[in-house]
Amino acid sequence: MSLSADTPSIRQDIIDAVADGFERQTEFLADFTRIPSTRGQEDPALDFMAKALKERHWDVDDWTVPTTALRDQPGFCDCNGEVTHIRSVVGTLDSGTGNGRSLILQGHLDVVPEGPHEMWATPPYDPQIRDGWMYGRGAGDMKAGKVAALFAVDALRRAGHAPAGRVHYHSVVEEESSGLGALSTLARGYRADCAFIPEPTGLGLVRAQVGAIWFRLKVRGRPAHVAYAGTGSSAITAAMHLINALQDMESDWNAEAANHPYYRDVAHPLNFNAGMIRGGDWTSSLPAWCDVDCRMGLLPGDDVNARRAQIVETVEKAAANHPFLRDTPPEIEWTGFMADGYALENADAPEAALARAHAAATGEAKPEDQSWTALTDTRFYGLYHGIPSLCYGPEADSIHGFDEKVNLASMQRCTEVIALFIADWCGLRQIGG
Repeated sequence: MSLSADTPSIRQDIIDAVADGFERQTEFLADFTRIPSTRGQEDPALDFMAKALKERHWDVDDWTVPTTALRDQPGFCDCNGEVTHIRSVVGTLDSGTGNGRSLILQGHLDVVPEGPHEMWATPPYDPQIRDGWMYGRGAGDMKAGKVAALFAVDALRRAGHAPAGRVHYHSVVEEESSGLGALSTLARGYRADCAFIPEPTGLGLVRAQVGAIWFRLKVRGRPAHVAYAGTGSSAITAAMHLINALQDMESDWNAEAANHPYYRDVAHPLNFNAGMIRGGDWTSSLPAWCDVDCRMGLLPGDDVNARRAQIVETVEKAAANHPFLRDTPPEIEWTGFMADGYALENADAPEAALARAHAAATGEAKPEDQSWTALTDTRFYGLYHGIPSLCYGPEADSIHGFDEKVNLASMQRCTEVIALFIADWCGLRQIGG
């Protein structure tokens, strides 16, 4: 039996069903957030999601692929060999009727390192609720959104409905440093009429996002006793010289961004970051080595290889103007993201469905458009495979920082929106019908 998501009573039943399951949803998020799923430690979180899907009678595909097997995929980057294998978990619900449009609900479960625990108000993997917010590493980015998507389907079932179209629920890794998890699912053959990624957007729609380039500066110096510093050269201070040059490059790129249609009104959209530094062996010796891990943003439409060449040119010119580096030039290693920017275009139908769902849940006409200075996995679907890819999720704060948190009321609204979007986009069928 086919049902219409436009029926007010069905919409209200779905919203009520979200509320009925929200206490359990919050508990589920807390359990999920307790898992420290940093890079290379994601298996327990993948196990957690696989178990949850099996309990809900989704068909579960759980596989691991060598990173080298993904080389022919558009958007691939090899992370300098630091990631050898990618595991992914996908659940599928298929009505078997051939009716309704298909949908991918995708989310990453990898989280960034938490930093010194003593600098958190409460332990990062001991989620606590204060003033309507859940605190914990990954609670906002993006475990709350992943949970919202799962419990949105649960709510449809409690309301007596199931999607008429095929739905895939993807749990991926490596979103924070390469996107290889999303790439793995596409290489596996998963496709749909739309992808929906509930990153923490504050119930806004990401209209555009930057790309990124990760690289490592490997700087070498000449060690000497600090008492005779003039006879040597510090790799650390030489690295600072290169960082200054890259900061000047950052300023130039941001001046160009003033003419970009999606970023002309965004202050400083492209950010250079020297995120990690290691170097030296002894406090009283001039350091013989220094490695600096860096990230630089780029705009939608930028050519990644051309921007990479500009980074190389900037470093080479700065080295040529340094008394030691001109004869001992630094090396550059490409260590992670080599990612294109992405703008959501040619997505009128899914955008309209999202606007209707957002209006029904929030009373607002449509979600606010956002141009992000970060990036998500949406590019793989929209840019390389022509799959409209929506990025819309709950409100979070201090992601990647201390005391990361997600607003639970916004998670409930987000769950309502996703459930209503599924009902609209995929269509509904009565369970058992």
